[in-house]
Amino acid sequence: MFEGDDDDRTGPVRVINGCGRGGVLLLCEHASAHIPARYGGLGLRADWRDSHAAWDPGALALAQVLSSALNAPLVAGAVSRLVYDCNRPPSSPSAMPERSEVVEVPGNVGLTPEARAERVESVYAPFLAAVEAQLGRAPGALVTVHSFTPLWHGTPRETEIGLLHDSDARLAEAMLARAPQGRVVHLNRPYGPEDGVTHSLQLHGKGLPNVMIEARNDLLTTSKDVQTMAMDLLAMLTPALAEVADA
Repeated sequence: MFEGDDDDRTGPVRVINGCGRGGVLLLCEHASAHIPARYGGLGLRADWRDSHAAWDPGALALAQVLSSALNAPLVAGAVSRLVYDCNRPPSSPSAMPERSEVVEVPGNVGLTPEARAERVESVYAPFLAAVEAQLGRAPGALVTVHSFTPLWHGTPRETEIGLLHDSDARLAEAMLARAPQGRVVHLNRPYGPEDGVTHSLQLHGKGLPNVMIEARNDLLTTSKDVQTMAMDLLAMLTPALAEVADA
């Protein structure tokens, strides 16, 4: 699932292009569906282990193209978000969900405080440490990369690209103003801050211009799809970064 010769391939987090000097820090919290053996597969049905409930299909490939194009460091989670969702604080029930939409997660039911603490220390803490190390290099902006499903509880989603923000809307709004013709781009859809999805922006933004990118995963199924999506995002993101830097 991870590509590139300079990846750190050990542990629960991987840093790709860690010496990139493009001035942007990329995060991909839901980059992997990997469940370490010690968790016994979380009791998941086989057809759910590689589903969107376990990770964000296509998000890592998209983030890697952006990392290369922007010469930007990329911090990617290497453990399934069903073990621990690195875009949630430890206090959130959705950090280790017992259910994700229709997906039941038996291995998360009735976790003891000790079991929860083990996941925080073994999955979340190393991810935070990797992000903080990159923030220490003083990037000029923070961009997180995700994907979402074309259907939600059976209802089709029109949105193709969602640009999410929390209290700082500068980068999201500057990108939206440059949405490519023919792309369906919305602000704070299919999710918004009220859904609890902006934890990384809140925690790591630290006054930086920041945005959460959500791309519909049926538009990320082939390498060509990913390249096309990346080019459309770069057409929005690159001038938007220049605009907010000059403001």
